[in-house]
Amino acid sequence: MKVWVRCRERSVTESRVAARWLPTVVIAVGFAYHPAMNLVELAQRIRAFRLDRRLTLDEVASRAGLTPGWLSKVENFRITPSLPALAKIAEALGVSTADLVAGLDNKPALVVVRANERKVVERDRSRENTTVYEALAHKRPNRAMDPFLLTIPPGVAREQPLAHEGEEFLMVQQGTIEFEFDDQSELLRQGDAIYFDSSVPHRIINSYKRPAVVLCVFHGPSGTAAT
Repeated sequence: MKVWVRCRERSVTESRVAARWLPTVVIAVGFAYHPAMNLVELAQRIRAFRLDRRLTLDEVASRAGLTPGWLSKVENFRITPSLPALAKIAEALGVSTADLVAGLDNKPALVVVRANERKVVERDRSRENTTVYEALAHKRPNRAMDPFLLTIPPGVAREQPLAHEGEEFLMVQQGTIEFEFDDQSELLRQGDAIYFDSSVPHRIINSYKRPAVVLCVFHGPSGTAAT
């Protein structure tokens, strides 16, 4: 298995100040990691290891020399950790980096996810935000897009709009929502759809008395999904 690594070599001259960038090279190691690896699956793997060991975000962050806020963004698939950061997280969890990424490069040509096979994914969950995320493509770990079915209870919204790299598509399947996009607000009813640049702060608000169900598909840069 391989990892793509960009290497920097400093030329040895009398002045010892000249430097040059070498071409990208391939280094064979015991696991495969690439920035295009699916972020949702990696985030869920990290969270599962942490919870299995009954560790808090603060404890893992402290052991890894990272901030709890940054680690929370990783677990909520908002940012992709670098290889060195991933190694620190693995060490803090008491596992190898290979354990964290094992199987995440699997890419079957076709997967079918039945209605009773949806996988509930934790995402920005809090007392105020009880939105349920159901993964619809989890059987293909290495994927370019991430489709979810979101169920937003009445009166629920994320505490504040958040941004991330990538693009996103929403279609309301049931109910009515307000979509907040920077300083804009759009009312979306059943059947309405919206496509947007997710680098702009955004959030879904259900201020109505009935639950809303929304199909959400997002795509991050270089095939890395995140919303």
